[in-house]
Amino acid sequence: MNNKTFIALALGLAFSSAAMAQESEGDGLKSYNFVEAQGGMQFTPTDAKNSKLITPVGALSFGRFFTPAVGARIHVNGWQAKSGYEFQGASTYYKWNYITTDIDVLLNLNRLFSKKNHPVNVMLLGGVGLNTAWGNDEACKLAAANPDLNMPFAWDDTRLSHNIRAGVRLETDVTKPVGVSLEVTANSLDDRFNSKYSNRDDWMITAMLGVSVRFGHKYKAKPQPAPEPAPAPAPAPEPKPEPKPEPKPQPEPKPETLKQEVFFQIRESDPKHAANELRQVADYMKRNPEAKIRITGYADKNTGNARVNMEYSQKRADEFKAELVKSYGADAARILTEAKGDTVQPFSDNDRNRCVIIVGPVK
Repeated sequence: MNNKTFIALALGLAFSSAAMAQESEGDGLKSYNFVEAQGGMQFTPTDAKNSKLITPVGALSFGRFFTPAVGARIHVNGWQAKSGYEFQGASTYYKWNYITTDIDVLLNLNRLFSKKNHPVNVMLLGGVGLNTAWGNDEACKLAAANPDLNMPFAWDDTRLSHNIRAGVRLETDVTKPVGVSLEVTANSLDDRFNSKYSNRDDWMITAMLGVSVRFGHKYKAKPQPAPEPAPAPAPAPEPKPEPKPEPKPQPEPKPETLKQEVFFQIRESDPKHAANELRQVADYMKRNPEAKIRITGYADKNTGNARVNMEYSQKRADEFKAELVKSYGADAARILTEAKGDTVQPFSDNDRNRCVIIVGPVK
Protein backbone atom coordinates (compact mmCIF):
# COMPACT_ATOMS: atom_id res chain seq x y z
CA MET A 1 0.00 0.00 0.00
CA ASN A 2 1.50 3.37 -1.04
CA ASN A 3 1.35 6.55 1.05
CA LYS A 4 -1.51 8.18 -0.89
CA THR A 5 -3.68 5.06 -0.52
CA PHE A 6 -3.01 4.98 3.24
CA ILE A 7 -3.99 8.65 3.66
CA ALA A 8 -7.14 8.17 1.55
CA LEU A 9 -8.19 5.26 3.79
CA ALA A 10 -7.58 7.35 6.89
CA LEU A 11 -9.80 10.14 5.55
CA GLY A 12 -12.49 7.62 4.65
CA LEU A 13 -12.39 6.25 8.21
CA ALA A 14 -12.84 9.75 9.64
CA PHE A 15 -15.92 10.48 7.51
CA SER A 16 -17.53 7.06 8.02
CA SER A 17 -17.14 7.37 11.80
CA ALA A 18 -19.44 10.40 11.95
CA ALA A 19 -22.56 8.23 12.25
CA MET A 20 -20.96 6.18 15.05
CA ALA A 21 -20.11 9.41 16.86
CA GLN A 22 -23.73 10.55 16.73
CA GLU A 23 -24.82 7.38 18.56
CA SER A 24 -22.03 7.65 21.15
CA GLU A 25 -23.03 11.15 22.33
CA GLY A 26 -24.55 11.42 25.76
CA ASP A 27 -26.47 14.25 27.36
CA GLY A 28 -24.53 17.51 27.58
CA LEU A 29 -22.30 19.08 24.95
CA LYS A 30 -23.63 19.10 21.37
CA SER A 31 -21.24 21.38 19.42
CA TYR A 32 -18.82 24.30 19.69
CA ASN A 33 -16.54 26.55 17.59
CA PHE A 34 -12.82 27.19 18.04
CA VAL A 35 -9.93 29.37 16.90
CA GLU A 36 -6.35 28.12 17.29
CA ALA A 37 -2.86 29.57 16.82
CA GLN A 38 0.10 27.16 16.52
CA GLY A 39 3.85 27.32 16.20
CA GLY A 40 6.61 24.75 15.87
CA MET A 41 9.08 23.17 13.45
CA GLN A 42 8.99 21.35 10.12
CA PHE A 43 11.41 19.61 7.79
CA THR A 44 11.22 18.21 4.26
CA PRO A 45 13.20 14.93 4.18
CA THR A 46 15.79 14.48 1.43
CA ASP A 47 19.25 12.94 0.96
CA ALA A 48 20.89 15.92 2.72
CA LYS A 49 21.45 15.88 6.47
CA ASN A 50 17.93 16.12 7.93
CA SER A 51 19.02 17.85 11.15
CA LYS A 52 20.08 20.82 8.99
CA LEU A 53 16.65 21.05 7.31
CA ILE A 54 14.55 22.03 10.36
CA THR A 55 12.80 25.40 9.92
CA PRO A 56 10.09 27.28 11.85
CA VAL A 57 6.38 27.01 11.01
CA GLY A 58 3.30 28.90 12.23
CA ALA A 59 -0.40 28.19 11.74
CA LEU A 60 -3.87 29.63 12.30
CA SER A 61 -7.11 27.65 12.09
CA PHE A 62 -10.85 28.22 12.40
CA GLY A 63 -13.15 25.26 12.99
CA ARG A 64 -16.20 23.69 14.55
CA PHE A 65 -16.98 20.40 16.27
CA PHE A 66 -20.41 19.41 14.96
CA THR A 67 -20.60 16.63 17.58
CA PRO A 68 -18.30 15.97 20.55
CA ALA A 69 -16.43 13.46 18.36
CA VAL A 70 -16.38 14.90 14.81
CA GLY A 71 -15.22 18.34 13.66
CA ALA A 72 -13.67 20.20 10.74
CA ARG A 73 -11.38 23.21 10.33
CA ILE A 74 -9.80 25.55 7.79
CA HIS A 75 -6.07 25.41 8.55
CA VAL A 76 -3.44 27.82 7.17
CA ASN A 77 0.23 27.16 7.94
CA GLY A 78 3.61 28.10 6.52
CA TRP A 79 6.78 30.13 6.83
CA GLN A 80 10.00 28.72 5.43
CA ALA A 81 11.24 25.43 3.99
CA LYS A 82 14.77 24.18 3.41
CA SER A 83 16.53 21.55 1.31
CA GLY A 84 20.08 20.80 0.25
CA TYR A 85 22.69 18.69 -1.55
CA GLU A 86 25.78 16.74 -0.58
CA PHE A 87 28.01 17.66 -3.55
CA GLN A 88 31.74 17.08 -4.00
CA GLY A 89 32.24 16.50 -0.29
CA ALA A 90 30.46 19.70 0.74
CA SER A 91 26.93 20.45 1.96
CA THR A 92 24.90 23.09 0.17
CA TYR A 93 21.52 24.31 1.40
CA TYR A 94 18.83 26.65 0.07
CA LYS A 95 15.57 28.09 1.45
CA TRP A 96 12.20 29.25 0.12
CA ASN A 97 8.83 30.35 1.51
CA TYR A 98 5.45 28.63 1.40
CA ILE A 99 1.84 28.76 2.64
CA THR A 100 -0.46 25.73 2.81
CA THR A 101 -4.26 26.00 3.13
CA ASP A 102 -6.11 22.78 4.03
CA ILE A 103 -9.61 21.66 4.96
CA ASP A 104 -9.16 19.05 7.71
CA VAL A 105 -11.48 16.55 9.39
CA LEU A 106 -10.91 15.99 13.14
CA LEU A 107 -11.94 12.77 14.91
CA ASN A 108 -11.86 12.74 18.74
CA LEU A 109 -11.22 9.09 19.67
CA ASN A 110 -12.04 9.65 23.37
CA ARG A 111 -15.51 11.06 22.70
CA LEU A 112 -16.12 8.53 19.92
CA PHE A 113 -16.10 5.64 22.40
CA SER A 114 -17.03 7.39 25.67
CA LYS A 115 -19.66 9.90 26.81
CA LYS A 116 -17.49 11.30 29.61
CA ASN A 117 -15.19 14.34 29.48
CA HIS A 118 -11.44 13.61 29.45
CA PRO A 119 -8.54 15.82 30.63
CA VAL A 120 -6.63 15.03 27.41
CA ASN A 121 -8.24 13.97 24.12
CA VAL A 122 -6.51 11.92 21.40
CA MET A 123 -7.50 12.95 17.88
CA LEU A 124 -6.87 11.76 14.34
CA LEU A 125 -6.89 14.33 11.55
CA GLY A 126 -6.77 14.27 7.78
CA GLY A 127 -7.25 16.81 5.03
CA VAL A 128 -6.55 18.11 1.55
CA GLY A 129 -5.58 21.54 0.27
CA LEU A 130 -3.28 23.70 -1.82
CA ASN A 131 0.36 24.68 -1.23
CA THR A 132 1.78 27.93 -2.64
CA ALA A 133 5.60 28.34 -2.64
CA TRP A 134 7.78 31.28 -3.70
CA GLY A 135 11.19 32.88 -3.13
CA ASN A 136 13.21 29.98 -4.60
CA ASP A 137 16.08 32.20 -5.83
CA GLU A 138 18.77 30.28 -3.93
CA ALA A 139 17.85 26.97 -5.63
CA CYS A 140 17.73 28.59 -9.10
CA LYS A 141 21.17 30.19 -8.62
CA LEU A 142 22.57 26.88 -7.35
CA ALA A 143 21.20 25.00 -10.41
CA ALA A 144 22.60 27.61 -12.82
CA ALA A 145 26.05 27.65 -11.20
CA ASN A 146 26.37 23.84 -10.90
CA PRO A 147 25.01 22.01 -13.97
CA ASP A 148 26.38 18.71 -12.60
CA LEU A 149 23.79 18.85 -9.80
CA ASN A 150 21.12 17.92 -12.36
CA MET A 151 18.30 20.05 -10.90
CA PRO A 152 15.62 19.87 -13.65
CA PHE A 153 12.87 20.65 -11.10
CA ALA A 154 14.33 23.98 -9.94
CA TRP A 155 11.59 26.59 -10.30
CA ASP A 156 11.32 30.34 -10.01
CA ASP A 157 8.43 32.79 -9.51
CA THR A 158 5.55 30.85 -7.78
CA ARG A 159 4.92 27.11 -7.47
CA LEU A 160 1.46 25.61 -6.77
CA SER A 161 1.09 22.06 -5.43
CA HIS A 162 -1.52 19.78 -3.87
CA ASN A 163 -1.27 18.93 -0.17
CA ILE A 164 -2.60 15.70 1.37
CA ARG A 165 -2.33 15.50 5.15
CA ALA A 166 -2.72 12.96 7.97
CA GLY A 167 -1.74 13.31 11.60
CA VAL A 168 -2.36 12.92 15.32
CA ARG A 169 -3.02 15.58 17.98
CA LEU A 170 -3.34 15.66 21.76
CA GLU A 171 -5.71 18.34 23.07
CA THR A 172 -6.95 19.46 26.46
CA ASP A 173 -10.55 18.87 27.64
CA VAL A 174 -13.10 20.43 25.27
CA THR A 175 -15.22 21.75 28.14
CA LYS A 176 -12.61 24.40 28.97
CA PRO A 177 -12.73 27.69 27.03
CA VAL A 178 -8.93 27.83 26.55
CA GLY A 179 -6.76 24.79 25.84
CA VAL A 180 -3.41 23.68 24.47
CA SER A 181 -2.52 21.05 21.89
CA LEU A 182 0.38 19.08 20.44
CA GLU A 183 -0.02 18.17 16.76
CA VAL A 184 2.19 16.08 14.44
CA THR A 185 1.32 15.77 10.73
CA ALA A 186 2.74 14.28 7.55
CA ASN A 187 2.04 16.27 4.35
CA SER A 188 2.41 14.91 0.82
CA LEU A 189 3.28 17.51 -1.87
CA ASP A 190 4.25 17.63 -5.54
CA ASP A 191 7.72 16.26 -6.45
CA ARG A 192 8.90 19.74 -7.46
CA PHE A 193 8.24 21.31 -4.03
CA ASN A 194 11.91 21.03 -2.94
CA SER A 195 13.32 21.51 -6.51
CA LYS A 196 14.84 18.00 -6.44
CA TYR A 197 13.81 15.14 -8.68
CA SER A 198 12.89 11.87 -6.92
CA ASN A 199 10.03 10.49 -9.08
CA ARG A 200 7.70 10.52 -6.04
CA ASP A 201 5.89 13.10 -3.94
CA ASP A 202 7.86 15.24 -1.51
CA TRP A 203 6.99 15.00 2.20
CA MET A 204 6.84 17.63 4.90
CA ILE A 205 6.73 16.60 8.58
CA THR A 206 5.44 19.23 11.06
CA ALA A 207 5.26 19.29 14.87
CA MET A 208 3.44 22.22 16.49
CA LEU A 209 2.17 23.39 19.87
CA GLY A 210 -1.08 25.36 19.84
CA VAL A 211 -3.37 27.48 21.99
CA SER A 212 -7.11 27.32 21.21
CA VAL A 213 -10.12 29.33 22.30
CA ARG A 214 -13.49 27.53 22.22
CA PHE A 215 -16.82 29.41 22.04
CA GLY A 216 -20.46 29.03 21.02
CA HIS A 217 -21.01 25.86 23.08
CA LYS A 218 -24.44 24.28 22.66
CA TYR A 219 -25.93 21.75 25.06
CA LYS A 220 -28.99 19.55 24.91
CA ALA A 221 -31.35 19.27 27.85
CA LYS A 222 -31.47 15.96 29.65
CA PRO A 223 -34.87 14.32 29.11
CA GLN A 224 -36.95 13.97 32.25
CA PRO A 225 -39.15 10.88 32.79
CA ALA A 226 -42.84 11.54 32.27
CA PRO A 227 -44.87 11.36 35.49
CA GLU A 228 -47.02 8.29 35.93
CA PRO A 229 -50.74 8.97 35.46
CA ALA A 230 -52.75 9.21 38.64
CA PRO A 231 -55.03 6.21 39.27
CA ALA A 232 -58.69 6.73 38.45
CA PRO A 233 -60.80 7.35 41.57
CA ALA A 234 -63.07 4.51 42.73
CA PRO A 235 -66.82 5.12 42.28
CA ALA A 236 -68.41 6.66 45.34
CA PRO A 237 -70.84 4.40 47.25
CA GLU A 238 -74.49 5.31 47.48
CA PRO A 239 -75.03 7.68 50.40
CA LYS A 240 -76.95 6.34 53.39
CA PRO A 241 -78.90 8.55 55.70
CA GLU A 242 -77.10 8.81 59.00
CA PRO A 243 -77.60 10.92 62.04
CA LYS A 244 -75.65 14.09 61.98
CA PRO A 245 -72.43 13.66 63.95
CA GLU A 246 -71.46 16.01 66.67
CA PRO A 247 -69.15 18.72 65.31
CA LYS A 248 -65.50 17.97 65.96
CA PRO A 249 -62.76 20.52 66.43
CA GLN A 250 -60.96 21.18 63.16
CA PRO A 251 -57.24 20.24 63.14
CA GLU A 252 -54.82 23.04 62.64
CA PRO A 253 -53.80 23.34 58.97
CA LYS A 254 -50.40 21.91 58.13
CA PRO A 255 -47.84 24.49 57.03
CA GLU A 256 -47.21 24.78 53.30
CA THR A 257 -44.00 23.01 52.28
CA LEU A 258 -41.44 23.88 49.60
CA LYS A 259 -38.95 21.80 47.61
CA GLN A 260 -37.15 23.06 44.50
CA GLU A 261 -34.21 21.45 42.63
CA VAL A 262 -31.92 23.40 40.29
CA PHE A 263 -29.23 21.68 38.22
CA PHE A 264 -25.96 23.05 36.81
CA GLN A 265 -23.40 22.20 34.13
CA ILE A 266 -19.76 21.44 35.09
CA ARG A 267 -18.15 24.39 37.00
CA GLU A 268 -21.38 26.40 36.70
CA SER A 269 -22.94 28.23 39.66
CA ASP A 270 -24.85 31.16 38.10
CA PRO A 271 -28.56 30.79 39.12
CA LYS A 272 -29.97 33.22 36.55
CA HIS A 273 -30.98 30.40 34.20
CA ALA A 274 -33.36 29.18 36.96
CA ALA A 275 -35.73 32.17 36.87
CA ASN A 276 -38.84 29.98 37.16
CA GLU A 277 -37.54 28.21 40.28
CA LEU A 278 -36.39 31.51 41.83
CA ARG A 279 -39.81 33.02 41.32
CA GLN A 280 -41.56 30.05 42.94
CA VAL A 281 -39.27 30.23 45.99
CA ALA A 282 -39.84 33.99 46.32
CA ASP A 283 -43.63 33.52 46.06
CA TYR A 284 -43.53 30.84 48.76
CA MET A 285 -41.70 33.21 51.11
CA LYS A 286 -44.31 35.92 50.46
CA ARG A 287 -47.20 33.53 51.17
CA ASN A 288 -45.50 32.29 54.34
CA PRO A 289 -43.96 35.38 55.93
CA GLU A 290 -42.82 33.49 59.06
CA ALA A 291 -41.24 30.53 57.26
CA LYS A 292 -37.50 30.08 56.81
CA ILE A 293 -35.91 28.13 53.94
CA ARG A 294 -32.62 26.27 53.52
CA ILE A 295 -30.53 26.21 50.30
CA THR A 296 -28.12 23.26 50.14
CA GLY A 297 -25.39 23.14 47.47
CA TYR A 298 -23.99 19.88 46.06
CA ALA A 299 -21.25 18.81 43.60
CA ASP A 300 -20.80 15.57 41.66
CA LYS A 301 -18.16 13.09 42.82
CA ASN A 302 -16.78 12.27 39.34
CA THR A 303 -15.50 15.80 38.68
CA GLY A 304 -12.72 17.70 40.51
CA ASN A 305 -11.68 16.82 44.07
CA ALA A 306 -13.23 17.08 47.53
CA ARG A 307 -11.85 20.58 48.26
CA VAL A 308 -12.87 22.09 44.89
CA ASN A 309 -16.28 20.42 45.02
CA MET A 310 -16.94 21.82 48.51
CA GLU A 311 -16.11 25.31 47.19
CA TYR A 312 -18.41 24.89 44.17
CA SER A 313 -21.32 23.60 46.30
CA GLN A 314 -20.95 26.54 48.74
CA LYS A 315 -20.75 28.98 45.82
CA ARG A 316 -23.94 27.57 44.29
CA ALA A 317 -25.86 27.95 47.54
CA ASP A 318 -24.51 31.46 48.23
CA GLU A 319 -25.19 32.75 44.69
CA PHE A 320 -28.73 31.35 44.74
CA LYS A 321 -29.40 33.17 48.04
CA ALA A 322 -27.84 36.40 46.71
CA GLU A 323 -30.06 36.29 43.60
CA LEU A 324 -33.20 35.81 45.72
CA VAL A 325 -32.31 38.83 47.86
CA LYS A 326 -31.13 41.08 45.00
CA SER A 327 -33.68 40.35 42.26
CA TYR A 328 -36.75 39.18 44.22
CA GLY A 329 -36.52 41.19 47.45
CA ALA A 330 -36.36 38.12 49.72
CA ASP A 331 -35.43 38.57 53.41
CA ALA A 332 -31.83 37.32 53.77
CA ALA A 333 -32.40 36.56 57.49
CA ARG A 334 -34.97 33.90 56.51
CA ILE A 335 -32.60 32.09 54.11
CA LEU A 336 -30.14 29.52 55.50
CA THR A 337 -27.35 28.03 53.33
CA GLU A 338 -25.14 24.99 53.60
CA ALA A 339 -22.70 23.06 51.37
CA LYS A 340 -22.33 19.28 51.09
CA GLY A 341 -19.63 19.18 48.37
CA ASP A 342 -19.46 15.63 47.02
CA THR A 343 -19.84 14.04 50.47
CA VAL A 344 -23.57 13.59 49.86
CA GLN A 345 -24.92 12.51 46.47
CA PRO A 346 -28.73 12.93 46.49
CA PHE A 347 -29.16 11.41 43.01
CA SER A 348 -27.95 8.12 41.49
CA ASP A 349 -27.25 9.92 38.19
CA ASN A 350 -23.82 11.55 38.70
CA ASP A 351 -24.51 14.66 36.53
CA ARG A 352 -27.68 15.57 38.50
CA ASN A 353 -25.59 16.01 41.66
CA ARG A 354 -24.34 19.39 40.38
CA CYS A 355 -27.32 21.12 41.97
CA VAL A 356 -28.93 23.10 44.76
CA ILE A 357 -31.99 21.83 46.68
CA ILE A 358 -34.24 24.38 48.42
CA VAL A 359 -36.63 23.21 51.18
CA GLY A 360 -38.96 24.94 53.59
CA PRO A 361 -40.07 25.53 56.18
CA VAL A 362 -37.02 24.89 58.41
CA LYS A 363 -36.20 25.87 61.95
